Amino acid sequence: MKLYLVPTPIGNLDDITLRAINVLQSVDAVLAEDTRTSGVLLRHLNISKPLHSYHIFNEHQTVQRLLNQLKEGKTFALVTDAGTPAISDPGFLLVRACIQNDIPVECLPGATAFVPALVNSGLPNDRFTFEGFLPHKKGRQTRLAELASEERTMVFYESPHRLLKTLGQFAEVFGADRPASVSRELTKLFEENRRGPLSELITYFAEKTVKGEIVICVQGKEPSREKTRKYSRDEEDEDEE
Repeated sequence: MKLYLVPTPIGNLDDITLRAINVLQSVDAVLAEDTRTSGVLLRHLNISKPLHSYHIFNEHQTVQRLLNQLKEGKTFALVTDAGTPAISDPGFLLVRACIQNDIPVECLPGATAFVPALVNSGLPNDRFTFEGFLPHKKGRQTRLAELASEERTMVFYESPHRLLKTLGQFAEVFGADRPASVSRELTKLFEENRRGPLSELITYFAEKTVKGEIVICVQGKEPSREKTRKYSRDEEDEDEE
């Protein structure tokens, strides 16, 4: 009786870990966001396991059934199309239900798109906020307004057809000169990481046909002088101690 959360490669299939392979070989079944996509990966790894569909449109209806099977002693591996389950993907509801029912949950370390994009951005990454996908309509402007004063580096996911619109909104809210980066097709043959002020990124991507999953990193707002002075005083006090 156990649920494993198994990260899968975000592009390059060589990024699968040995531990992930061992778990996929050992479980009773694999819960997959898209059984076709996960089927390709399992065939690549020469693993034959039952695949059950588990995605955003059916997770509310399937959680109880899966809980019942887990309580009967089944072990499942939850995978998504790419990356770590429950990071802007289905998984949270099932994990929460397992915890509430004292069913062991184990999450393996592995691929997730925002980490290499953030580290590769050249922006401060000692503190950051992961925003995932912004609301498409309702609540979008409200969330952007809330982020206008955010001092940490902000990390977003976006789709190709919304990239320019989103960059334009970022320029309006954060300022056209705010440093940012756009990463797409991470770990794949045509990986691209573009860095610069939001205004330059808008100009660059306006002239391109963009494909693939996208991660946008935006530097946070500069701290106020008052806050900077406070940090300096706090550090001096710590040194004296």
